[in-house]
Amino acid sequence: MKEEVTYLTRSQIRKKTIIGMAWLLIFLIGCIAGWISLRQQPRDNRVFRPLRNALDFNESVFYSMLGSAPLAKTYSQGETVRYVRINGKIGFGNEMLDDNWRLEVIKKNGDTLRISLAELKKLPKTEIIFDFKCIEGWDQVTHWGGIRFSDFVKTFGLEEEAAMRFTGVSTPNEEYYVGIDRKSMMHPQTLLCYEMNGKPLPPENGFPLRLIIPVKYGVKHLKRIGHIFFSNERPPDYWYERGYDYYCGL
Repeated sequence: MKEEVTYLTRSQIRKKTIIGMAWLLIFLIGCIAGWISLRQQPRDNRVFRPLRNALDFNESVFYSMLGSAPLAKTYSQGETVRYVRINGKIGFGNEMLDDNWRLEVIKKNGDTLRISLAELKKLPKTEIIFDFKCIEGWDQVTHWGGIRFSDFVKTFGLEEEAAMRFTGVSTPNEEYYVGIDRKSMMHPQTLLCYEMNGKPLPPENGFPLRLIIPVKYGVKHLKRIGHIFFSNERPPDYWYERGYDYYCGL
């Protein structure tokens, strides 16, 4: 038995077209009105307040998920790239970094520890090969060596400081700076690195010491560390001040 085919009349087609165009017009008007309303909202570090609220909500969700300390996937030596991409030299001044370099760590009582690279190298060495991800969309499997930040904290008696909500890290000239939440900083894969591909860090990749933090995008992996401090308030963060989200987690 053949099924009957019902054809629309010209009047019905015209009516449906008018209704469809009306809904499209309403949608476009809504989009324009929403955009105008958004543009009239106050800004928070270059981002409109509603968007910043959305970024902060995402941060709270990801931060709660990090509680179980998931590990970033690791790779074999044969999967690493030969050329490690250099993506920006903000904070790289003309200062001479040699044997006189010291990592400055500000303690809770205001005292400052000044730690040499030789002292850091006395701690147990940890290596990691992981997929370094940039917020711009590229990624590379890279090989790093250094010390766990958690081991650094224990060795230099910084447990009370590290219990604070955030860690601030900056270059020697303080032109580039990041703020890291406590869970991410104390993550077992977070390293203070002095080696890349089994050799001392090249100057352009952060000599003499850089941060490697696999649970974050590359903007948080600060190169050429000069200063570290701890706070219960969010420390300044270079890219957050320029519109990115503060957490930058994976």
